[in-house]
Amino acid sequence: MKLKVLSSIRTNNFNDPEIMNKIKELWKEASFKLENNNKSTYGVYHGYESDYQGDYSLSVCVKESDSDDIELPENENYNVFRVDSSDEQGILKAWEHIWKLEEAGELKRAYTYDFEKYYPNGDVEINIAVKE
Repeated sequence: MKLKVLSSIRTNNFNDPEIMNKIKELWKEASFKLENNNKSTYGVYHGYESDYQGDYSLSVCVKESDSDDIELPENENYNVFRVDSSDEQGILKAWEHIWKLEEAGELKRAYTYDFEKYYPNGDVEINIAVKE
């Protein structure tokens, strides 16, 4: 899948005191470019330094067949986690669940490309690349 990057940041879940402001500004900047978008939007996590505790890049993207900004590997295996969209903290809670599964050895992440997919109807899912 080919994705066009609208906006990107580099951050860390645990060592960046500005993480929430960076993410808020990232989506704010991207929203201007998404004004008439009626398709799914992607939050793509990539460029991992190590694991979920290291630095990574987060890009807001849209699917575009002629883009070469980010191309998600065709043969990647993903575990899909549905987010409780009715909960204001749903995305954070889903990520905390993912981290707990990883720490328990129940999720073997590949740390290539992970992404949140935001559907036009408000549904959200998190796709985590896993090792075979």
